[in-house]
Amino acid sequence: MVSKEAWLYLFIGQDVSSKDAKLKEIKRGLLNPALESFNLDILHAKDITLNGLQEKLLCLPVKTKKRILVIKDAQILKEPLRDFLLEYNKKPAAHVVLILDLEHYDPKDNFIARLSRSAQVFRFKETLRIDAFSLGRQIELGRADYALRVLNQLFKNGEKPERIVGALRHSLLKTGVNPARAKRIMRLLLDCDIAIKTGRLKPAFALEKTVVDLCCFRNFSR
Repeated sequence: MVSKEAWLYLFIGQDVSSKDAKLKEIKRGLLNPALESFNLDILHAKDITLNGLQEKLLCLPVKTKKRILVIKDAQILKEPLRDFLLEYNKKPAAHVVLILDLEHYDPKDNFIARLSRSAQVFRFKETLRIDAFSLGRQIELGRADYALRVLNQLFKNGEKPERIVGALRHSLLKTGVNPARAKRIMRLLLDCDIAIKTGRLKPAFALEKTVVDLCCFRNFSR
């Protein structure tokens, strides 16, 4: 049974059907079905402006005590919106229930970590995004097990080793990386590229070894 006292929910994962079921459960406890269209807003993070969000939060419910505001893809909310919600969280309006719907939870995302202290958090099934850039993201997080799973799937999908190396170079050597770290990353990727092209190591082994070595470097942006 969902608590009617909660003002904030976090839906984390990619299982859309289970998320929809949980939303229906929350709606049953809070909304009159006949008035749902007046008391439920579903927004998408990429389209929301700060003024638009503030207006929605100020809207009063129609013939009920609560209204529900859902924000899809909340992991991509822009900084001004994140800052506003963190401040709003200190004194939320009594008539609004906010649901932040995220596909993924990034442990390094301070915004979600802080909001989760005030929220009811529901974790749903998460699937790996399979592309070379998602491999770079898992490396940045230092998650060697997940990174190797992504790499293995890339091989199964027929991705060419040299394209994977190139994508990792683009993904990991971004603006703000510490020069010393960048130099070490470049060295590892270069060694991997040479090993593959000269046949010194099998491509799969060369990339697996490089991925594990790269996962040893935490906090790439510092």
